[in-house]
Amino acid sequence: MASPHAEELPAEGTADPDAHIYEEVTLCERMELSQRLAVEELITTEASYVHNLQLCLSDIRAHLQQKQLPDLDLEGLFSNIDDILHLSRRFLRGLEATAAQEHDQLLGISTLFQEFKEEMETVYKTYCASYDNALLLVESYRKDPRLQEEIMDTLNAMVPHTSASDLSFFLVMPVQRVTKYPLLLGKILENTPAGTSAHRALAAAVSAMAQANANINEYKRQQEVATKYNKAEHLTLRDRLARLNTHSIAKKTTRLSRLLMHEAGFVSKTEDKEYDNLEEKFQSVASSVAALKENVASYMAHLEAFLVPAPHKRELQMEEGPAQQYQRLAEHLHHAVFPEFKRRLDRLVWQPLCSLSEMLVGPQQLVKKRLDKLLDYEEIQERKSELGSVTYDEEAAMNTYLAINALLVAELPRFNQLVVQLLGQVLGSLCILHQDLAAEVLHEAEKELKQLPRGHMPLPAFWRLVEDTLQQAGAQLRTFTQAFETVTPSPVTQPLTAAEERKVLSLVSKHGPDKLYQVTSNVSGSKDLDLTLQRGQIVALLQRVDTKGNTSRWLVDAGGPRGFVPAGKLQPYSPVQGQQTRMQTPTQESVPDRRRHSYASPEAPSPQVATFTPAFQMVAGFSFAARSPQEVSLQAGQPVVVLEPHDKKGSKEWSLVEVNGQRGYVPSSYLVTVPVQEPMGWSVPV
Repeated sequence: MASPHAEELPAEGTADPDAHIYEEVTLCERMELSQRLAVEELITTEASYVHNLQLCLSDIRAHLQQKQLPDLDLEGLFSNIDDILHLSRRFLRGLEATAAQEHDQLLGISTLFQEFKEEMETVYKTYCASYDNALLLVESYRKDPRLQEEIMDTLNAMVPHTSASDLSFFLVMPVQRVTKYPLLLGKILENTPAGTSAHRALAAAVSAMAQANANINEYKRQQEVATKYNKAEHLTLRDRLARLNTHSIAKKTTRLSRLLMHEAGFVSKTEDKEYDNLEEKFQSVASSVAALKENVASYMAHLEAFLVPAPHKRELQMEEGPAQQYQRLAEHLHHAVFPEFKRRLDRLVWQPLCSLSEMLVGPQQLVKKRLDKLLDYEEIQERKSELGSVTYDEEAAMNTYLAINALLVAELPRFNQLVVQLLGQVLGSLCILHQDLAAEVLHEAEKELKQLPRGHMPLPAFWRLVEDTLQQAGAQLRTFTQAFETVTPSPVTQPLTAAEERKVLSLVSKHGPDKLYQVTSNVSGSKDLDLTLQRGQIVALLQRVDTKGNTSRWLVDAGGPRGFVPAGKLQPYSPVQGQQTRMQTPTQESVPDRRRHSYASPEAPSPQVATFTPAFQMVAGFSFAARSPQEVSLQAGQPVVVLEPHDKKGSKEWSLVEVNGQRGYVPSSYLVTVPVQEPMGWSVPV
């Protein structure tokens, strides 16, 4: 018989009224345990992730850098993984700090994710966008036995415990980690009771990280589209023709017709004022860079031409004094100052400007491609409104336009700002270079000036001395001019060569003697149809105006070529009789007539010849005292006859002349060409 104090067991088949309470307690305990394990998983995996990133940078990348492999692109492989490591360290410290918050730990984790969301999105965007390129590099290194051996040697030496087969084992970690954050948070959220503040905070954190991953994926897609379209292709005509097919021709025809309808106003354009403003500023910046690059290139070409002559190498034949000091200054400037300026100009201005110009190529291609895709987008939108649906390819084309437009709207403001900043730095460098050049030249010039006799003279006194010297020089020049005009030397004419006489006679026969002009100074043609002529050359005038009605450029015949010369460098040519050299002019009977009538009277007089002399003569501009038997003395204003415009070695610095029956060499720079004072007019001997 059972004891009366014994517990009565529930009859079989009856329910325990407290069973559901035990089940709820057990469920809560399981949820709490799962929640705690999920939080621990988040923190421990984050610590392991940071540790692996540190291995990747401090061990693997550092070891590869020490090897200095020229074909290994470390920047392309590891991208901005330094920024990710710096961010992850701070994030890990924040996660570990939430452990001390006990009951508020879940709120702390949720708040931490929302605070780091923007920064995570920024750094992981850059890394994920370049991740595919890093994988391509890894694949290319696998095909290079030497590089692959070096990489594996580094992995085995630095991280043997990972059993990594290549670098992709570490490179994929940031991509995997950022996509795992929503999953880890979701696991914590699943084990958090609904309706609590922690549940709402965790739901907001899950949503924030999911949105961050979506933005990263969209950015990666935009970058893939940009990479596809921002490359400038340099195709030959054959390559372009090979790309033509029915589809491409139809697509280009549709775009062209759409563009013409825009211009004609038949269809409205899709307006995007934000983009239009950005593109206008971009085009302005791009044109500024192109103009500056063109001007700097021209400036450097002129600088190169400036450094070619070397006046300091000329023998001055002067004693020690200001001339020799100038020679030393010019030599120092040409050998040291100007070449150093040119080197710095190339390094600090030209090379950055070329790099800046190359940076513009990609965005310019995207801007052009956006217009093409916009025309496609409008056409598809119109078809969609009519039919109600579009094909898969048409939907992809619309998404491509939207991706390009979103990328340009997001990136152009920063790009424009960066280009303007770099352009300002280039212009600032150019200004500083010129300031340094001016200071260096003045410094060197001042050192030479101090050695001059009047180098320490006060500035007002120096300027008075300069004015007095200039006045004295002007008075001497006026005296010389008056003396030269008063005493007119007898004209000494230079005989024309046979070729020159034939050319003059040909011009006379074609155009008449009143059309002859003589070139007063050398003419160098700089435009199309301009002639290059030497001083003293004879030409015939054809027109006193060029094709644009400009009366300062005349059309002339130079005895063969025809072209334009400045009117100010032409003077009427006045030939005179008196040359001994004779050229026979054709008789009135033509050559065929003389062949038909071979008889000629022996008494027939020989045909008379017209000879011409230049309207200029050579005189001594300065007095010259002979210093050797091979030289001849000259008096200022004395007429001379130039026999050879060079010496025996071919140097044009000395000329062989005849003066008063004596022959000898004189400096060519002492001779000047002046017009004959009283031309005799045109005459033909009879």
